[in-house]
Amino acid sequence: MRQLDLRGIIPAIVTPMLPDGTFDRASMKRYIEWLVAQKPIALAVNVDTGEGPHLSFDERGEILKAVKEFVNGRCLMVAGIGGPATAMAVANAKQARDAGADALLIFPIPAYLGQPLNPEIPYRYHAAIADAADLPLILFQLQPALGGLNYTAEVIHRLIEIPHVVAIKEASFDAMRHAQMRVMLDTASRRITMLTGQDNFIYESFLLGAEGALLGFATLGTREHVEMLDAIRRCDFAAAQTLGKRLQALADVIFAPPVSDYRARTKEALKLMGIIEHTVVRPPLLDVDDAERENVKRALERAGML
Repeated sequence: MRQLDLRGIIPAIVTPMLPDGTFDRASMKRYIEWLVAQKPIALAVNVDTGEGPHLSFDERGEILKAVKEFVNGRCLMVAGIGGPATAMAVANAKQARDAGADALLIFPIPAYLGQPLNPEIPYRYHAAIADAADLPLILFQLQPALGGLNYTAEVIHRLIEIPHVVAIKEASFDAMRHAQMRVMLDTASRRITMLTGQDNFIYESFLLGAEGALLGFATLGTREHVEMLDAIRRCDFAAAQTLGKRLQALADVIFAPPVSDYRARTKEALKLMGIIEHTVVRPPLLDVDDAERENVKRALERAGML
């Protein structure tokens, strides 16, 4: 297995679509060029921001291959992997490996939702994926409102026993749980990287222990995210806080209730910026209305991104 350093900014990318709902390859190529120029360490493909759960198996493979081609070795590619059953997750992981993924982000699945969660269920699920694909794995703690769950220390420590586990995306959207995750990782048997997924308190999540970010919102203002993390690393907290406030004001519009609409709002923002051609989302997701579109436009203007 290849060893990876994921302590950087990893935007979770959208999937541009044509009016008929199929993959817009031309927009994706333009979008990837724009993203890579802003110096992310990797791009996360087929995750929730990219409507991964709404894509077919063949579509996910096509998109991974296209992104790998467009990136052309200039940054890493992380593939989102889900089940719901172990055999399906293994098939998805092998597909991602064959398409050139450098690491896998492993989504929580419905089998985890019964509480208390037996640590052997996620352990055996992740271990099967690791054995099949032999790629670095990123764990994923996701807030229940978005279909995930918050892991106990027992579960986290069990999962870290899998040698392929190199990082965790912490997306509880809860500052206390974020801080608790830092403690869980600090008391584990070995060190893995903590990536923030906190689109609702990005700057502060770095102060609370995150070493990088895997964010849907980082597909907007990618360069600003990179600069903010660099400023934190050199202890220039004034500069980092200024960037954080600027980004958070836009993030609060993109992730306003209902949070599930953030994908459509993100596509609207990218279209307004001239990056993608269409704002189509895959049903049952809904497009934004005129009022929402105007809110996104004003937020982009205030952030200096139009």
